[in-house]
Amino acid sequence: MSPDATPDPYADLLLFGQRLQILRTRRGVTREQLGGLLGRTGSWVKGVESGRLKTPKLEVILRIAEILRVRDLSELTGDQSVHIDLFAGPGHPRLAAVKAAIDAYPLAIPQREAPHTAHLRARLARAWAARHSAPNHRDVVGALLPDLIRDAHSGVRQAEHVSELRSAQAVLSEVYSLAQFFVAYQPDAPLLWRVAERSLIAAQESEDPRAIGVAAWLAAQAHRDSGPAHFDAADAVNLESLRYLEPLLPEAQDSVLAIAGALTFEAGYTAARRGETGVAWRYWDQARDMAARLPVNYFDPVTSFSQAIMGAHAVTVAVELHAGGESVRQATAADAATIPSRPRRARHRIEEARAYHLDRQPDVALVTLDKAHEAAPETIKYNGFAKRIVLEEAESKSPERRRRASALAVKMGLLAA
Repeated sequence: MSPDATPDPYADLLLFGQRLQILRTRRGVTREQLGGLLGRTGSWVKGVESGRLKTPKLEVILRIAEILRVRDLSELTGDQSVHIDLFAGPGHPRLAAVKAAIDAYPLAIPQREAPHTAHLRARLARAWAARHSAPNHRDVVGALLPDLIRDAHSGVRQAEHVSELRSAQAVLSEVYSLAQFFVAYQPDAPLLWRVAERSLIAAQESEDPRAIGVAAWLAAQAHRDSGPAHFDAADAVNLESLRYLEPLLPEAQDSVLAIAGALTFEAGYTAARRGETGVAWRYWDQARDMAARLPVNYFDPVTSFSQAIMGAHAVTVAVELHAGGESVRQATAADAATIPSRPRRARHRIEEARAYHLDRQPDVALVTLDKAHEAAPETIKYNGFAKRIVLEEAESKSPERRRRASALAVKMGLLAA
């Protein structure tokens, strides 16, 4: 290796501070940014990286891993004896079949006639409904996706007229959107990006405002979840899509208004990740006003955008801003029972748990995570924030809290029974 090359934190026996500096630099996070998100200073980060200060406690290490989106805790600690996946699951049993369908790109025209677009849309609607109602939603969606992907591709390739082609591209884009929900938090980041990009391309070819909005919404999330260095890219996709949709909104159908509302909230979510309090809440206010224009019982099948979800979104904004008291206030005000989707309800419970943990109420946080597991085990199993809380409390000084956290860790598959 050239003496000027960047060291590989996984190949060499580096100290914690050296690994932290390499991973922080690769993520494009400054010392001041990392220190601010930890409630410390840039000088403190420099001290840890240089070895002047000792390795921080587990709860701080887990918070650093969360900020830098470290996939495996051993990447940061260097301890290869214990591998703990924080943000990527161990790989769902159906991932291989879904990946094979995504990667397949046959050149020959299929001999079998492609299903009609209306038929594919009906199958998609059933798939989304199953995702929202099943506790094992990844397993259910993973079983449906391979055939949906193949049939949607066939529909595009066999379309004979421009209108048919555009309609088929819109369906294909939404199939990829469904696939992105399945692929998220799986140990194959390149696959996630292939899915996101193909969804955007198909949506643009369709010229369908709803399809374009949904694909952009998911692409913005992929950028944002890649770390602070990608926040600008998330905003670029998000805000450009909102500018495209804005002229349509006065006369828009509910499905188009809902995706515009979801994109508006996403802009606030990214602002909250940046620590921009005023900007984040302003976007949340705008999204709430858009939700108020929707029917009371409307619930978007892809984004979950609705009047019912705005309380959950408020919790997320407060948590991302690290406002402990406000997070708990919003969690108390939000009504999880009004969210008709199991995985989205579980996700909200996890955000509530983050709020209570941030407010130094770890026992309430663990009880709330139990409720998330009850709603949708396959949501909490792959969620890095939930794992961080459980792993931290499994080392609590309180025997009762350790017992509860350990029991939940067994449920989530983090510890052997």
